[in-house]
Amino acid sequence: MLDLTKISRQMQGFSQHLTSEVAASHQRLELAQQYLKKAFECQEQLVKRQEEWRNRIIFANATPIESLETCMTIPVPPKVHTVISTDGSQIAPNHHEIAYCYLLNIGRVVLHYGQDLHPVLDSLPEVFYRPEDLYISRQWGIRTDEWMGYRRTASEATVLAELACSAKTAAPVLAMIDGSLIYWFLDQLPMEARDMILPPVLAAWQKLQQAKIPLMGYLSASRSTEATNFLRFLACPHPVPDCITHCPNQLEYVPCKKFETLRDTTIMTTQLQPGQRGPLWRSNARILELYKEQIIYFCYVHVGTEIARIEVPAWVAENSIMFDQALGLMLAQVQKGYGYPVAIAEAHNQAVVRGGDRTRFFALLERQMIKAGIKNVGISNKEARKRGSIA
Repeated sequence: MLDLTKISRQMQGFSQHLTSEVAASHQRLELAQQYLKKAFECQEQLVKRQEEWRNRIIFANATPIESLETCMTIPVPPKVHTVISTDGSQIAPNHHEIAYCYLLNIGRVVLHYGQDLHPVLDSLPEVFYRPEDLYISRQWGIRTDEWMGYRRTASEATVLAELACSAKTAAPVLAMIDGSLIYWFLDQLPMEARDMILPPVLAAWQKLQQAKIPLMGYLSASRSTEATNFLRFLACPHPVPDCITHCPNQLEYVPCKKFETLRDTTIMTTQLQPGQRGPLWRSNARILELYKEQIIYFCYVHVGTEIARIEVPAWVAENSIMFDQALGLMLAQVQKGYGYPVAIAEAHNQAVVRGGDRTRFFALLERQMIKAGIKNVGISNKEARKRGSIA
């Protein structure tokens, strides 16, 4: 039980810390705005410098594809359209339960607008119990619950492509996912493990590309600094941005980190009005070298309630008509969802496994085990004691 009385004693120090952080954040923002104005005048030289020394740069950064001063109003979308989304949830494996297994549940949503078509609102559950599913990741030192999350990412992409390509509509279609299209976790995985996750994702994206259905990742409350870090090339005091030579330890003080912890969304708040997007950027994340032609581009959009980061593959970003229409459909989704895309929110609601669902799942599993002749079916003593108190 949480003792709120004891916590309240720590709140005064916490509030003082927040006050000082807000003041420091304002100073960083003002400094970043000054550097941004300077970057407007020498953007081409900074990009050239970035490209020339890209193999010696060891901090996350992105390349602006359009003018840094870009503030474009997003066009109104067509009234007749379809939006598709998937999201996943799971029941993690637990040695204290009646059986060691895990479940993935992929929520599916297809919303048709201006059409006489029924929506799709359901989920696809899948149970994993075979040894090759439960223990294959241990050879790489990856816990089963972590591997379950990686498998879920691949399943979400696969189901999204199948759902979008089977949609029986002639209207414009947008496929959306919650979160980034840049799977940063892959960078930490061994090659063998990576090869089991990334290829199905890229194959699903290729299906969408062939069907000419734009794919979009929507990031709310993004913490990214890729765009802001572009200004570090202007703040670098060295003749060339050779991080490996001059600043090999990025965890220590680095002179170009003049606005460290300042997020892209914070600086874009000062540049955009509701309904506008900023410049298009190409991510230079190292993991994207494995994406082949599916390089990820992004921009920031003022959706009214916040600055959202929008990510798309190269084949969407390079098709201006497709890209603009996709942004319009996205903004309409945010408006319909009162600040968040309704299709993504509904996909989450379809996927989430609540307490009652979990109880019914294990009750069903217990009946099957008893039916199969397995005796002494039950949870561990530890789990039983955790579910009730005798104190």
